Amino acid sequence: MEEMDPVSSLSINKMDEEKTQLVSKQKRWPSFIPTRYVLMFMGFLGFCNVYALRVNLSVALVSMVNNTATKKNTSVSDECPLQNTTSTDELQDGEFLWDKTLQGFILGSFFYGYIITQLPGGRLAEIFGGKWLFGLGVFGTGVLTLLTPVAANLHVSALIIVRFLEGLGEGITFPAMHSLLARWMPRTERSLASSLVYSGCQIGTVVALPLSGVMCASTFLGGWPSVFYVFGGLTCIWFLFWIFLCFDVPEQHPRISMEELIYIQTNQGEEKTHQKPAIPWREIFKSVPVWALIVTHFGQNWGFYMLLTELPTYLNSILHYEIRTNSFISALPYLTQALVNWTFGYVADYIRSKGYVSTTVIRKVTNSIGFFSSGLCLIGVALAGCNKTVIVTLLVTGMGLNGFIYSGFMTTHIDMAPDFAGTLMGMSNAIATIPGIVVPAIVGATTNQDPTIKTWSYLFFFAAGIYIITNIIFIVFGSAQLQPWGIAKVHKDSSIQESPKDDKASSKDL
Repeated sequence: MEEMDPVSSLSINKMDEEKTQLVSKQKRWPSFIPTRYVLMFMGFLGFCNVYALRVNLSVALVSMVNNTATKKNTSVSDECPLQNTTSTDELQDGEFLWDKTLQGFILGSFFYGYIITQLPGGRLAEIFGGKWLFGLGVFGTGVLTLLTPVAANLHVSALIIVRFLEGLGEGITFPAMHSLLARWMPRTERSLASSLVYSGCQIGTVVALPLSGVMCASTFLGGWPSVFYVFGGLTCIWFLFWIFLCFDVPEQHPRISMEELIYIQTNQGEEKTHQKPAIPWREIFKSVPVWALIVTHFGQNWGFYMLLTELPTYLNSILHYEIRTNSFISALPYLTQALVNWTFGYVADYIRSKGYVSTTVIRKVTNSIGFFSSGLCLIGVALAGCNKTVIVTLLVTGMGLNGFIYSGFMTTHIDMAPDFAGTLMGMSNAIATIPGIVVPAIVGATTNQDPTIKTWSYLFFFAAGIYIITNIIFIVFGSAQLQPWGIAKVHKDSSIQESPKDDKASSKDL
């Protein structure tokens, strides 16, 4: 167990007496359900919704488009044998005449909005708190998802606008949650908290992909429209619980116990966050570790979006999986990733609490496992041809091991600058959103006239190369040390220092 910083515990004595009395009187949660765990669970469910709303179109698009008509002007791959199945799912065409290029633009339109609100979302969360920003971002996307079938039937331009607006709403979610985690989590619980909360991305994908396939192949609420009605409605219900269960900072929570409040504050030490800090822009832009973090985030999202938005298309057009099988296989890598994510989040925090190695070493080692394994597995997919068993195994393995990144670079924003974690996440995620725009467009333009294994292999090789190169940059230039500008001046003046064990670990940083 990491030694508790004795100096930082003095901050408890500075609490306003009225606030202290309020907190001490409110102990409504059972002792085995700390309020920070409630926040983590609700954040997890929030990201389940976020990614369900993001990926459902990737599956529904297969049923929405009249593939028979659109394939008349394209070269169809017959390199891999058709599945021996009596299902007629692959023969059921939709009503929309959208070619591959237009489909790529539809999928990418989400990210045009997503990139705009990243940095403002992080800063607003630091100033006003992350509760309402995160909640309204998820809720707004849910409402727009309910309108998606209407927009699609109205005109493709209306669908693109709705997806763009959904991107605006979701763009604030990651920065807002990073800001919340920085304020709520003790430093020795950050890896696990980040892993659990953000694993909602994988679980949301795991749930949304197969269920979307089942609903698209059914007659429930008209088939593919049910995908948007169901997930949009569930998101609106989640928002009602979020409003009453979660708060911006521990001190504001009406049901937190005094024991938990003391534990959170004393175990944040020098890294305790401060609301409304002035951003040291010059120091941030001059920081080499910040730029290494941004490049690393870009590399992760290139490979991730390559699979998130394009894997259903690859399984359908090249390997000829019908929609139910397609959606279940597409979900398998993300289920594996979530399991890895949960397991090693705990291990990383345990290693850090014991001081065996520095935080930077933990971040770089785990990130390397996630990036290198994903890159190598994508190379294997490119070389596997039509061997469906090998391809599925490699996809599951590569994306599963990619779960290590949540104990890697994804937590480094908070390690480096807890007061500005939202801003840093907004910066890195804004740049990392570019692949979300570019990848669907590149894949659509590349495979529209030549949907062959060779063409797809080039795309997989390129994604693998980006994984490997960007991780090397993180190894050489990245750092998880608390930066001199990483906390507001009010903390620097308080003379609070990190515990000796953490100082010792920091001296080992690469």
